[in-house]
Amino acid sequence: VMRLTKPTLFTNIPVTCEERDLPGNLFNQLMKDDPSTVNGAETLMLGEMLTLPQNFGNIFLGETFSSYISVHNDSNQIVKDILVKADLQTSSQRLNLSASSAAVAELKPDCCIDDVIHHEVKEIGTHILVCAVSYTTQMGEKMYFRKFFKFQVLKPLDVKTKFYNAETDEVFLEAQIQNITTSPMFMEKVSLEPSIMYNVAELNAVDTSGERASTFGSRTYLQPMDTRQYLYCLKPKQEFAEKAGVIKGVTVIGKLDIVWKTNLGERGRLQTSQLQRMAPGYGDVRLSLETIPDTVNLEEPFDITCKITNCSERTMDLVLEMCNTSSIHWCGVSGRQLGKLHPSSSLHLALTLLSSVQGLQSVSGLRLTDTFLKRTYEYDDIAQVCVVSSEVKKES
Repeated sequence: VMRLTKPTLFTNIPVTCEERDLPGNLFNQLMKDDPSTVNGAETLMLGEMLTLPQNFGNIFLGETFSSYISVHNDSNQIVKDILVKADLQTSSQRLNLSASSAAVAELKPDCCIDDVIHHEVKEIGTHILVCAVSYTTQMGEKMYFRKFFKFQVLKPLDVKTKFYNAETDEVFLEAQIQNITTSPMFMEKVSLEPSIMYNVAELNAVDTSGERASTFGSRTYLQPMDTRQYLYCLKPKQEFAEKAGVIKGVTVIGKLDIVWKTNLGERGRLQTSQLQRMAPGYGDVRLSLETIPDTVNLEEPFDITCKITNCSERTMDLVLEMCNTSSIHWCGVSGRQLGKLHPSSSLHLALTLLSSVQGLQSVSGLRLTDTFLKRTYEYDDIAQVCVVSSEVKKES
């Protein structure tokens, strides 16, 4: 049994010295004459020749394990009904990798039965390749033997995820991917497959001259022990966004699909399990801002639009109260009835404010009271607006 792997680039150890030393230019000339070195860059360890693997090497999760199996008749007799079977034993299952389950009628002396097996490795840990051969001698005696080849499957990438729940029901996912192998990787694809309730937008590219360019540059290589952050934005689909109770309880976001290539194009692929987030707790009543200006004039009214959602399982009768702060003043009638709001239903409010202080000001002072339970919900630091003098805004 022999593992089939790609060759590696030849590496040499450069030996140099200065011209005033005893060897003079001898070492440099020897390196220039060495056919394995790179012409013009002889002092680099990496040569331009390929060398065949001298050992089993490392096999990583997500790569394809390939092996060449050869059964050779060393005797001087013809054997019959030869059956070669190759199984891969893991900690959880046993897989049959044989290309054919049919027996070979006969095998003459000094002849071989060859087979090449392939398997995409999907488990970490100890793997045992079990090769079993059964045959019948000329005397009619049935013979059987097995050989075991043990190897370890290592983890190529370390993946960590962070979730950020936005007030607009959007979910931002940051995926940190680290190369924990000893060789560089070419990251061919890193994508997020969302669950059925979400649409996903990748935030890993920028628009330059009308074209999308990766934020990691044109050469997306990941060196050993390097880490790269990928960012995604998930938005609930329209049919689910309108159901506040449904989106509130969704914890399954999707799964990451990672495809990479190593030194000589060996391809590997990993797909994570379903990513889980902590469901945000909105309480009984959720208040979110639909529209708000970034910059407003000092002592001039500006409008905002709020969305109030009943996240409880009961009907509410709400009253809106507006409390002024030292810098933000509400324009309108406080204590007005908003009416009944059924479970998972929403209503939009257009409100007017003005600020008496310049700078970055926090919108605060909204109070919602449920008259059924006599319970008040307070909302402060809802958002921030930049308040500038009207003269400054006209100049800009």
